[in-house]
Amino acid sequence: MINPSLHLLCGKMAAGKSTLAARLAAEHGAVLLSEDHWTATLWPGELTSLDTYRDRSRRLRTVLWPHVTDLLRSGVSVVLDFAANTRGQRAGLRRIVEDAGVPHVLHYLDVPDVVCKARLRARNAGGAHEYAPSEADFELFTRYFEPPAEEEGFVIRRVTTEGGGDGASVSGRLPGAVSSE
Repeated sequence: MINPSLHLLCGKMAAGKSTLAARLAAEHGAVLLSEDHWTATLWPGELTSLDTYRDRSRRLRTVLWPHVTDLLRSGVSVVLDFAANTRGQRAGLRRIVEDAGVPHVLHYLDVPDVVCKARLRARNAGGAHEYAPSEADFELFTRYFEPPAEEEGFVIRRVTTEGGGDGASVSGRLPGAVSSE
């Protein structure tokens, strides 16, 4: 049996989570599940407020998390391109790790706000992403962002940008965390 693993992503809006998720899925032969894709497909045009996002995200997670656990137990690696940006969100993801009993990595994209905002503007101008949030949306969502902490029990891989560019590179890990590399 293949040893499955779970890859989780934490980072502010436009930090590069979806780009990294696609790369991880290809590198690990994993199934990629994207919150943006699912919500845009199931509820097109409905995510117009933080409250609506929270409701739809909660509904989607309620349905998908048991399925993700089953995939992992069946030997399939999974990359979850779902926000793991608050302790509450990560607590639900921690339950998947515990229930499936598989290795995991929480990829923490530690990217400065100025870089995220520049990427957001470029992404919105390109029109290829499912959503085009404003800088005001960025500020609203960022107010709730909580960096991961060692005591949450995740293997944390910290990813940063060098020189403010678009490429992400591994710069280290949080104290006490184990690197996946």
